[in-house]
Amino acid sequence: MIHFIFGNTGAGKTTYAQKLWDEQGAIVFSIDEWNNALFIPDKTENDGVDWFLERIARVDAMIKKLVVQLESVGSDCILDLGFAKRERRDDFYAFAKAHNFPTTVHFLDTEYQVRKSRVVKRNIEKGDTFQFEVSESDFDFMESWFERPTASELKGAKIITDNL
Repeated sequence: MIHFIFGNTGAGKTTYAQKLWDEQGAIVFSIDEWNNALFIPDKTENDGVDWFLERIARVDAMIKKLVVQLESVGSDCILDLGFAKRERRDDFYAFAKAHNFPTTVHFLDTEYQVRKSRVVKRNIEKGDTFQFEVSESDFDFMESWFERPTASELKGAKIITDNL
C-alpha cells in the first residue's frame, strides 16, 4: 500500500504521516527531510524554484526505486512529498498503477490561518517536524503554487479537515 499525503504548507502533512506510521508501521518518505539533508546546505540565495525542482525530480526517482523494493517485501510506504502540483501527483499515481500497488490518498484540507500560524510556530519552536525555516514570502509563494485537487482526484480519498 502506498499512502499519498498532500496539502498546502502547514497543513500538518508530516505530523499526519508520523501518526499514520505509528498506526500502520509503514516507511515514511518526507521530502522536507530529504531536501534538508541533501540540498538545503548547498543552496545559495540565487537558487530559485528551478533549482529545487531539479533536485526534487532526482529524489522522486530514488524514492520510487526504494518504494518498489519495499513494496516487493510487503512494506507499506507513506509518501509525505508535498505533492503541490497535480502533474507530480499524477506521475506518482501512474507509477503506483504501473506496479499494481494499492494506494490511498490523504488530503489535508486545513484552513489558511491555521496553516500560517503553524508555520510561524514551527519556525520558532523548531520541534520534531521542523526541517528548515519557511519565510512569510515562501509561505505566500506556496499559496499560489499549490494546485488544489479536483473532485475526481479526491474520489475515494481520505479528506482530513480537523486540526492535528
